[in-house]
Amino acid sequence: MTNINRIGVAARYSDIAIWGDTAYFSGYVPETSIDQSTEQQTKDVLDQIAESLAEIRSDKSRILHATIWLSDIAYYDAMNTVWDGWVVPGHAPARVCVESKLADPRYKLEIRIVAAV
Repeated sequence: MTNINRIGVAARYSDIAIWGDTAYFSGYVPETSIDQSTEQQTKDVLDQIAESLAEIRSDKSRILHATIWLSDIAYYDAMNTVWDGWVVPGHAPARVCVESKLADPRYKLEIRIVAAV
């Protein structure tokens, strides 16, 4: 049986939980762009994800699945403009994108991924 490795453990969640060769990430929200455009918030979130992937010695070509929550589905095209330029060609993960109320009304999106390590 493989041990579970948890990174960034808090009282309610871990930033990442790794079991075997699979890493399960918590949701990422804008940190440095909270009052900016959808494109800026998307770039902020994807930069955070790339940093976390590097931390576990993985990369965006190894993302298996992404869940994207948009606070307004009207942000879909703007988010995809950044997403499409970030995803490694030929390595797009399985993905779902839905509209949902988010924890902070200033967030335009939240992204959660699952990646191979």
